[in-house]
Amino acid sequence: MKLAEALLLRSEYQKMLERLKNRVLSNIKVQEGDKPLENPEELIKETFELSERLCELVNKINSRNVSTKLPSGQTLSEALARRDTIIKNRNFLNSIIGTASQKDHRLTRSEIKMNVAISVAETQKQIDDLSKEFRELDVQIQALNWTTDL
Repeated sequence: MKLAEALLLRSEYQKMLERLKNRVLSNIKVQEGDKPLENPEELIKETFELSERLCELVNKINSRNVSTKLPSGQTLSEALARRDTIIKNRNFLNSIIGTASQKDHRLTRSEIKMNVAISVAETQKQIDDLSKEFRELDVQIQALNWTTDL
């Protein structure tokens, strides 16, 4: 199995666990005299079994991420952490741009005028640079995921 396939399987397991949780919660209480549509104890058991499979899969993925390197010499784990940091920084700058771009609605000339304390153009350039760095790194990560055996 390729690393990318394992990542897809991990995502599916996580979704399945959420669905199982919802099924347990909807069958845990029933009106007196009624039976639940599904046996919550069996669903709980199924949830724990799937959780164990997910845990094993995540351990394998993490182990591979630590030992697999990009052409730059950076481990996949390091690259993933860097990619997450880029996303957070880009989102932060986007929120700054959003606030700076809001129009002030002054009704009269005597109201306080607000000025933007940063260069929107420079901040947008930073966002563009981070977006490019993200794309380039993500392409390398995805390529490695589809060529690396778990």
